[in-house]
Amino acid sequence: MSTFTKMQKVALGLGTVGGSWCFFNFFNADRKVFNSWTTNFTPSVKWDDNWDHRSPTSLVHPKLFKLSDEKGDNQINENKERATPKVNRHIILIRHGQYNMSGETDKERYLTALGRSQAEYTGKRLLALGFPYTSMIKSTMTRAQETGSIISASLDNLPVSDCNLIREGAPIPPEPPVGHWRPEKQFYQDGARIEAGFREYFYRADASQEKETYMIMVCHANVIRYFVCRALQFPAEAWLRISLNHGSITWLTITPKGRVILRALGDSGHMPVDAITY
Repeated sequence: MSTFTKMQKVALGLGTVGGSWCFFNFFNADRKVFNSWTTNFTPSVKWDDNWDHRSPTSLVHPKLFKLSDEKGDNQINENKERATPKVNRHIILIRHGQYNMSGETDKERYLTALGRSQAEYTGKRLLALGFPYTSMIKSTMTRAQETGSIISASLDNLPVSDCNLIREGAPIPPEPPVGHWRPEKQFYQDGARIEAGFREYFYRADASQEKETYMIMVCHANVIRYFVCRALQFPAEAWLRISLNHGSITWLTITPKGRVILRALGDSGHMPVDAITY
């Protein structure tokens, strides 16, 4: 029968203590991570809850946080409650239909016959979805203007406005790089404008909003895929890894807590196979 030496007993005791400490440390030392991830997984990139700078806490005046009494805590909670949204905002992004790519000017890059058909299919699809659409924003470029007008024929009395911020452009140098060269100033100029478009339209609902809103945005592939990356907090330079068909539907939902849900990406299943192009 084997026996333990004095040194073995000491080692065994230390091992037991060390194992107990590790067990305790695993379940208790990093409560924040454990409470956030049931697998105790630490994310490589953490979600920014205040990405739109409209989280309820950020809208409370800083001076209230200096009050340490119960009255101050109540004021903070009341202000946060008043600033907390209650409903979702839905943004439905539509890529324009196929257009005349041989045109040298924007006016010459009008929709082809197939492009007009694609816009009609998309308008009918949006109508069939039956959402209570609240507005339509159109890029001022010819192909987006025409696509939006055709879609509007299926959606009666929908308020429509135009926006230069969501015109096509090069939002940010892609990674991996594209095979053809573009001057840096194009990204520098277009990127600022397209980013301004993102900040103009992507944010959680205002606390005063009582019903969910469904905004349609008719614009372009580069703009849409950049917006998707920004909204989901993916690396923005990944935008060119996404492909979108003409007339396709991309649907994002922004929840009251600021979470963003991608419900559809480049959906063109509402079109016959022979009408799908990219």
